This record gives sequence, structure tokens and C-alpha cells, in this order.
Amino acid sequence: MASYNDPSFQERTALARQAREKALKQLAAKPPVDEAVLAERNAARLAREAAQAEKSAARKAAIQQAKADKLAAAAAIAAIPVPAAPTEAELKAARDARYAARKKRKG
Repeated sequence: MASYNDPSFQERTALARQAREKALKQLAAKPPVDEAVLAERNAARLAREAAQAEKSAARKAAIQQAKADKLAAAAAIAAIPVPAAPTEAELKAARDARYAARKKRKG
């Protein structure tokens, strides 16, 4: 079995030059892009971007509408009058009424 020999600097540069030449040949052999195909791709890209922008605008409008609805609901709740807290006399009268009802049921 043959042993592995480290390639010399000249061998490595020659391999790198060959690889670079091969890549350039492949790039030169690549057919040019047809203008009609390029125009079609650009039109498809623009259509996608327009659809995405429209979707984003609709989403933002829905968020704004939800915020406006929430504010309207809060304003409606704020417009409902909150009953005042009962005074001490009212609390005492209610307590006395419950006591009297309980006494009446038992007696």
C-alpha cells in the first residue's frame, strides 16, 4: 500500500489554478438568461410584494379597528353611571331589616 505524500506548494497552486479555470469555464458555458424570462420573474416578484403589502395593510387596519372598538367599549362602560356607595345609615337600615326578617321567621 502506498503511503500518503504531502503535496508541495507548486502542486497545491497548480490544483487551485485548475479548479479556478474549471469554475470559470462552467460560468462561461452557462446560457444567458432570456429577457422574457427575466421580465416574467420580475413581474411575479412585484406581484408577490404587492400582495404582501396589501395583506400587511389589511392586518394593520384590523388592528387599528380592534383598538378603536376597544376604546369605544371602554367609553360606553365609562358612560354607565356607577351607583354610589351606600351610606352608614343605609347599611344599618339593611342590616336591621335582615335581622327583623330572621326574627320573624324564627318566632
